[in-house]
Amino acid sequence: MFETIVVATDGSESVRRAVDVALDLADRFDAEVHCLYVVDEGDVASSPERLRDEMEDALVERGQEAIDEVRDSTDRDVVAAVNEGHPPSEIDEYARDVDADVVVMGTRGRHGENRFLLGSVAERVVRTCPIPVLTVRQLADDEGEAELTGTPETA
Repeated sequence: MFETIVVATDGSESVRRAVDVALDLADRFDAEVHCLYVVDEGDVASSPERLRDEMEDALVERGQEAIDEVRDSTDRDVVAAVNEGHPPSEIDEYARDVDADVVVMGTRGRHGENRFLLGSVAERVVRTCPIPVLTVRQLADDEGEAELTGTPETA
């Protein structure tokens, strides 16, 4: 069912569950895993001109760290890329280029009226990417896996 899985990471805690889900899918279907980090060109451009090169270098370094975290989470080979551009567009383009079967992205857990909001990058990718996008919500501190799956928690 899945031969190529792209997991988009920004290195944040909210992406941790998405990485775990992507790696689980890859294990179940023996799929190739691609990990993508996008340096937001808007973040670089909005920084003071004298700091732009340092900012870009720091963001590329953070991207490499985020990818290393994904690689450290699995024994599988992970194809990795750090791209620069507009994150939703870069994720879409990368997924098309590698002929991905699914893009996996994390979202921040929200409650109440805001529970349907995904986050600007995830929402944009969901709305525009022609490839299926699986969003994985970060659990709130007071939630457990059992609440989402309906299975009893194990100690």
